[in-house]
Amino acid sequence: MTAPSQDARIYDARICRLGEGPLWHPRRGQLFWFDILDRRLLSRSPAGDGLSWLFPDMVSAAGWVDDDHLLIASERALFVFDLQTGSRTDLAALEADDPLTRSNDGRADPWGGFWIGTMAKTGEAGHGAIYRWYGGRLERLRGGMGIPNAICFAPDRSAAYYADTSEAVIWRQPLDAAGWPAGAPRVFLDLGPEGIHPDGAVVDAEGCLWNARWGTGQVVRYSPDGQVIDSIALPVTQTTCPAFGGPDFRSLYVTSAADGDPSPDAGLTWLAAETAVAGLPEPRVILTEDVC
Repeated sequence: MTAPSQDARIYDARICRLGEGPLWHPRRGQLFWFDILDRRLLSRSPAGDGLSWLFPDMVSAAGWVDDDHLLIASERALFVFDLQTGSRTDLAALEADDPLTRSNDGRADPWGGFWIGTMAKTGEAGHGAIYRWYGGRLERLRGGMGIPNAICFAPDRSAAYYADTSEAVIWRQPLDAAGWPAGAPRVFLDLGPEGIHPDGAVVDAEGCLWNARWGTGQVVRYSPDGQVIDSIALPVTQTTCPAFGGPDFRSLYVTSAADGDPSPDAGLTWLAAETAVAGLPEPRVILTEDVC
């Protein structure tokens, strides 16, 4: 593992067994993230106080709907969550008939839809899938995966990226004008020969992909043609997902996982760097009916 960045600092000291899904809400100016295994949504108030919401099943990823509502993916459903009242309204079942799977990485797309991956709770290969919720329906895009991850989108809307952590591959999937897959995906990065397992990712304003490398403590920036441009290292092993935030979207936040990592700071949430290049605000999830 490379030396940790001198600029990295702890953003939140609460330990997450499996920190994931960081989302900067562009209207609230607030970071949200999840501890999947402990079924929590976490955040911080403007005053810096820790906020937490506990759910009956595992939750993993979110998109923002408006100032007070998030679309959240759980192990059984997609639902709209009211941050003020704590109430929820289910939108669609998500493999609700399969107790062996749960949701994992997900992200809103530029068309107002939401992509979400599922996986076996044991990580067993072949049980994972990627879905898109759009226009009031949930459609399966790809099955037979291990651990879907790294869902993010090119700024020009030409493609989606996603990974299978267990296969150590990131794909680039061309998209049509409505955001649906157009043709077969191609391999963007094959990290298997390096023994690297890609986790969550986000794309910056220049179209470069920032990927958290599970097991290395790194977040690596790749050019649109797959070349390494930069990397940031944290004093933990299991970095899980990056997110851009702050007033100019140059603050790079990174979640991490404590389970299986003996590092003293494992499972904390980090402000890893202030980057020279800006990220992009996450797009709003557009609902087709009034459920808020």
